[in-house]
Amino acid sequence: MKKIGFVTCVQLGLSCIEEIYKIGEKLELLITLKDDKAQKKSGRVFLDEFSKKNNIPLLKINNINDEMVLEKIKEYDLDWLFIIGWSQIARKELLLSPKKGCIGMHPTLLPEGRGRAAIPWAILKKLSKTGVTMFKLDEGVDTGDLISQIEIPLDESITATELYQKVNDVHIELISKNLKAIINDEIVLKTQDKELATEWPGRTPDDGEIFNDMSLEEALLLIRATTKPYPGAFIRKDNKKIIIWKAEKSLLKGDVKLKDGYLSILEYEVKEC
Repeated sequence: MKKIGFVTCVQLGLSCIEEIYKIGEKLELLITLKDDKAQKKSGRVFLDEFSKKNNIPLLKINNINDEMVLEKIKEYDLDWLFIIGWSQIARKELLLSPKKGCIGMHPTLLPEGRGRAAIPWAILKKLSKTGVTMFKLDEGVDTGDLISQIEIPLDESITATELYQKVNDVHIELISKNLKAIINDEIVLKTQDKELATEWPGRTPDDGEIFNDMSLEEALLLIRATTKPYPGAFIRKDNKKIIIWKAEKSLLKGDVKLKDGYLSILEYEVKEC
């Protein structure tokens, strides 16, 4: 029986963990961030309840490359370590600690879209499809050998909220489809085609600002791409940040004037700048 550990701090990872137990398999060790870390991270979750319910040891850390992580992997004699929804890059020593290696997932069809903010970028780039890739981690960023991929078709109205849910569902599907093969050493690895690789840069909350010289199309696209669980598109007004979660074009004068018309805000939140 293969011994498996799991590293995550977001819903995508927890959904995978829950699927592992639905299948009837188990985990030897859970690893997550300390409670005070990344509290504003999109999709942030805590594993305490699941750990306690299923009697799984839970290690809370500052960094995936901490010495205590290496020690725990060896203590629990792990064959595989899943690292999903985790922004810290695992170094070589960590990757070599489990006997078989480490497995990750990335919400694009690798080698396209290596890097950060995959869900917002898929919408901002107006892609007709995206997907999720399961792959064996190496020292690069999303460069490891492919295990399995599932496509997600996109339409012109999809929001980050909707795409995040689709990505979550596909994470579950990839676990269901591949876990037995992983446990039985039956996976077939495929090298990524470097010629097809693209890299998408990280995004910050400030990248969501809407300016008056934007078009309606640009503003609505930005709102769809950065809505929940992401920080949101916003305007600044009277030393406040108005975060726009949902909006539509206004035939008459609306709430936000843009270069070719008005936005009518349907759902919003006000925060101090």
